[in-house]
Amino acid sequence: MGAFLFPLDAVPLHHGNKLLFLGVDPLVQLGFPFGAACNLRGMTQKELGIAIGFEEKSADIRIVQYESNTRTPKEELFHKVAEVLDVNYRSLYEPTLYAAEDVMYTLFELDEHYPGTRLYEVTDTTDPDFPEKHMAVSFRYRLLDEFLKEWQLRKKQLREGEITKEEYLEWKLNWPQTADGCGRYEPKKKWRKE
Repeated sequence: MGAFLFPLDAVPLHHGNKLLFLGVDPLVQLGFPFGAACNLRGMTQKELGIAIGFEEKSADIRIVQYESNTRTPKEELFHKVAEVLDVNYRSLYEPTLYAAEDVMYTLFELDEHYPGTRLYEVTDTTDPDFPEKHMAVSFRYRLLDEFLKEWQLRKKQLREGEITKEEYLEWKLNWPQTADGCGRYEPKKKWRKE
């Protein structure tokens, strides 16, 4: 899933080529594709395994096998898990974009499909006392711009305390059913606790 908030006081450790944090669920950190949704729903591996139809005595073992990549889940399993966890099944696929080089190759591929791709240097003034220069990518694709605009709004709402971390995660895990066009229409799936 890629975007998890770790406590500021979490202790960093190195595990192979990955940076982990003590006190933070290793399933989330190591890429267990169901980890974030399980945490959000307060469900253990065993409970998830039983809920999707595995026998009680081996339910947690089966889930651990998917977690450790010993077994590869089939599309049907992703759909069952998504139904039990009440999330969009696409949110359960673990992206492999951990290294900057992987992100660059993904951007190169997108550049082939969107020839209007442009790169810009921008100044982030989120903290006016410490403006930072960054690179930004524009795909000149109106629908994608709308999606990104709504994501930007959700991140702003989270930063300013208008929504909780749980609501933000709920929005992401069920996107696009939770999309509302930045308030222009009702989402197909409710994600705010209100």
